[in-house]
Amino acid sequence: MPRFPRSAPSAQSLSDRVFGRLVAKSGSYHGKLYPLHVGDTYLEPLPQARAQEQKAELWERLHNYAPVQGEPMLLEAIRKKISRRSKLEVPADCVQVMSGATAGLGVVATALLEPGDEVIIPAPFWPLIRGIVRARGATAVEVPLFSKLGEPSFDPVAAIAAAITPRTAAIYVNSPHNPSGGALSESVLRGIGRLAAQHDLWLISDEVYEDVYFGATPPTSAFTLPEFIGRTVSTHSVSKAYGLAGARVGYTHGPREIMEVIRGVQTFYTYCAPRPLQFGAAHAIEQGDAWLGDMRRIYASAGQAAAHALGVPEPAGGTFLFFDLTRFLKPGETGENVLERCLDAGVILTPGTACGKDYENWARLCFTVIPEPELREALARLQVALGISK
Repeated sequence: MPRFPRSAPSAQSLSDRVFGRLVAKSGSYHGKLYPLHVGDTYLEPLPQARAQEQKAELWERLHNYAPVQGEPMLLEAIRKKISRRSKLEVPADCVQVMSGATAGLGVVATALLEPGDEVIIPAPFWPLIRGIVRARGATAVEVPLFSKLGEPSFDPVAAIAAAITPRTAAIYVNSPHNPSGGALSESVLRGIGRLAAQHDLWLISDEVYEDVYFGATPPTSAFTLPEFIGRTVSTHSVSKAYGLAGARVGYTHGPREIMEVIRGVQTFYTYCAPRPLQFGAAHAIEQGDAWLGDMRRIYASAGQAAAHALGVPEPAGGTFLFFDLTRFLKPGETGENVLERCLDAGVILTPGTACGKDYENWARLCFTVIPEPELREALARLQVALGISK
């Protein structure tokens, strides 16, 4: 039990410097920097969704609190979006607007987990999920998975099953995936769902990249599968697909009984998401299908350019590449040394350890944060720094 001047042990492993000392070191770099460590976009959102278009003359009491559950206009847009995208009808009282997906997953963790619980997190993973679990006093059990999917003898469901203990409370599922750009097959998702049913576990589904896919058809939404229904809490966002990261609007849905708890927790966390931007998010969801199509085309081209430059497989979706640095190591070097070489060339990448303890010699690259002409300049610098022949 902490007493002055100590802080809570569950908070001591958290830091605002998720990407380590490379970002701090970049402050002394002279010249143009390419921030490929940040998961964001240069695209402007749909005009109707932009902050400046949400005006007081259009919305009564625009700058007051929104309802805790969310603006009715946005809630209806969300329900229609889920029905249109995932062919599932979600009751109105089973949806909760959140102050972004990060806060939303924090609320979910508070509602589902107790200190001492374990959550299985397939690795590599979105860097903030480990801290969200730790902040609750729970343990993030990292299971290397996405980096091994191409291995013929690897069984991802068996790998997760081997990590389940009596303290396991939930399995975190993120597909399409940050940072690998891959997507879990329906058979793997069904296997994970069966494990959850067998061991009475929650499934925490991170659907932030559901609309950022590059194939002809969207990947399966995990929460729609029979094995997931009734035990899954899903969180979505308008940040990645719709270019509205600064709006801080996301949403969560799940079984009615747990959503009542989640709504209560949300009340005491952030109360409500920003009211003006909820209207912007509603416009994006209602009118943004053509915008999404353009986004996918632009991102697919950028992802292909990045993959070809680095000699790695093209991403199936998402906004990142996650790649092994081992082939670029010089004698006596570590992965961090390689990242420092990249920084010396003016390109910041995310250290692999931000995405899992087993990824010291890996790196994450975001290919959507700058326009493609600038991306190609950054990739040319990376090729020189890594010794890749053009």
